[in-house]
Amino acid sequence: MPTKGQTIINPTNGDSYEFLETAKDSNGERIIMKAVIKSKGQLVPKHFHVFQDETFEVISGQLTVLFEGKTYKLSAGEKITLPKNVPHNHYNDEIISVTYLHSVTPALDFDYLIENLVGLAADGKSKNGKYGLVQELVALKYLDSKSYLADIPIGVQKILMNIIAPIGRLLGYRAIYKKYSGIEK
Repeated sequence: MPTKGQTIINPTNGDSYEFLETAKDSNGERIIMKAVIKSKGQLVPKHFHVFQDETFEVISGQLTVLFEGKTYKLSAGEKITLPKNVPHNHYNDEIISVTYLHSVTPALDFDYLIENLVGLAADGKSKNGKYGLVQELVALKYLDSKSYLADIPIGVQKILMNIIAPIGRLLGYRAIYKKYSGIEK
């Protein structure tokens, strides 16, 4: 379970996430994390969130944001809010690390998602930010923090998640693992 003040570190790349405010702390209104991203390049594909807005405020370094067909380079003191249902991506594209505050509203189970992604990476179940099709489809289907890949039609994603995700669950895949978060989903 994510807790205020908890820092999780991805041992494969050194990226870290400190929970400054969790869903529990804010009664589900938001989560706020301090992220220090050392790895370079896109860690996740371009995507969008159905129910959540994300805000990034850079503390140091430079954050690259793909949004509305444009590439933005945010530096210390700069901030951007990415509204729900708009495809985007964000990543470190520099040699030095970027540190930023990452807020997600409403929180839903986004803090659990981060905790589980780092846990899976630590257990060697991720390669270059990719968790495998079955794991990704299980997460798409069973997380409250609904997200979709921007470059694959939603209808195709829904068909795949409704066919493959239940089979994945039978095979032991979870959206949230008890091992990493104390609960299972």
